[in-house]
Amino acid sequence: MITSKTATPTIATAEAHRTYSVRTFGCQMNSHDSERLSGLLESAGYARADEGAFGDVVVLNTCAVRENADNKLYGNLGHLASVKAKHPGMQIAVGGCLAQKDRGVILEKAPWVDVVFGTHNLGALPVLLERARHNEVAQLEIAESLEVFPSSLPARRESAYSAWVSISVGCNNSCTFCIVPALRGKEVDRAPADVMAEVRALVADGVVEVTFLGQNVNSYGVDFGDRGAFAALLKACGGIRGLERVRFTSPHPRDFTDDVIEAMATTGNVCPQLHMPLQSGSDEVLRRMRRSYRRDRYLGILDRVRLAIPHAAISTDIIVGFPGETEADFTDTLNLVEQARFASAYTFQYSARLGTPASTLPDQVPKEVVQERYEQLVELQRRISHEENQALVGHVVEVLVSTVVGTKDAATGRRTGRARDGRLVHFAVPDGADVGSGDLVTTRISYAAPFHLVADGRLLSHRPASPGGRAAIADAPEVSVPRAVSLGMPVLPARE
Repeated sequence: MITSKTATPTIATAEAHRTYSVRTFGCQMNSHDSERLSGLLESAGYARADEGAFGDVVVLNTCAVRENADNKLYGNLGHLASVKAKHPGMQIAVGGCLAQKDRGVILEKAPWVDVVFGTHNLGALPVLLERARHNEVAQLEIAESLEVFPSSLPARRESAYSAWVSISVGCNNSCTFCIVPALRGKEVDRAPADVMAEVRALVADGVVEVTFLGQNVNSYGVDFGDRGAFAALLKACGGIRGLERVRFTSPHPRDFTDDVIEAMATTGNVCPQLHMPLQSGSDEVLRRMRRSYRRDRYLGILDRVRLAIPHAAISTDIIVGFPGETEADFTDTLNLVEQARFASAYTFQYSARLGTPASTLPDQVPKEVVQERYEQLVELQRRISHEENQALVGHVVEVLVSTVVGTKDAATGRRTGRARDGRLVHFAVPDGADVGSGDLVTTRISYAAPFHLVADGRLLSHRPASPGGRAAIADAPEVSVPRAVSLGMPVLPARE
């Protein structure tokens, strides 16, 4: 997920071209949209501002789902007001889900904003900016339905080796806590041929990992009447030479079918990772959420996934403190989490969203009770994640080296990446080895923490990001990696 910078940047000074910066709040779909906004601006002649700098145009791509989204937006806009006052000609644009929801309210609260646009008309941003400059009047344009599918717009990707591919936008569900359907509309699916054409183009451009995006990826095909379309899409990826990893997010348990499990298990480049939101382990709470499945169905899906893919890493989303949640309901959630053995979980304290049915439900849970339950759940999942990670010590994993290197990585000389099952892995680089972003290495896990793994520094194999683009590591000979490694499954190595 891309997050906004917390440090105070400087203003970029434009020379030949006006500069831009995009700040993203929220989910992977927002990150995908921000790459398109960046691509649109560059196609229109803008240059990206230096890292940590404001641009002549600052775009805030907002989220309306996360807690305190409104406060975060208006806090950022308040800070930008003083920056803009010192830099004549600077423009501020607000887009995304919160813009779709608040519309003209943004201009009332922050009249120094130049452009407000919605989730359905990303492609209008350059025109709206130019119109605002020419007319010297703020521009508000919120489309009520999708104008152009976001993935057909130009993009400036954050990674050279990993890419988002949107297969659908919108959602046909009516979960009582969620405002997404009201902001992104009913589900609209891309044609499979268009999706596959984008994937092939990305691979030709050096991408080795794609993640399919949708509010509900496994209902893909509802728009054109093919319930098997998502499984077919996954299988088709298996025939693309050079595509090493395929992921997807997020599925809905209601629509999760066995043909998708079969496609995951039999398609070599589909990763053994599943993120499937649970939201609650209580049938009564699920009913009030309108989640249209119950705990037994959810657990049954996990059983079938693990039968077909024994070492799949399964993660989830859970909301604590939904209106009316009793101690018994919460205990049901704790029991399900213990039984499910999630590799990780995104846990949230319920907060009411204006415009959602849940915001008007009776029996809102007191904040102090929500906080206490949240802490219990976090501690339980932390223990389980640690235990699941400890079971991988001594095993071999394949790591796709990340483009992001943290401060600690720079200080220690180590690299960071993701195993095929999505787990975060840090590994030391042997002296003299040239390991860079986008490379694939296999290495042995020597230490496990709750939220990451550490490898011992011996590279069992190394494949540079592009053939001939990097020198081979002389002291790390290629080895034959077992089939299980290629599927992302832990392999018990021979003990020395």
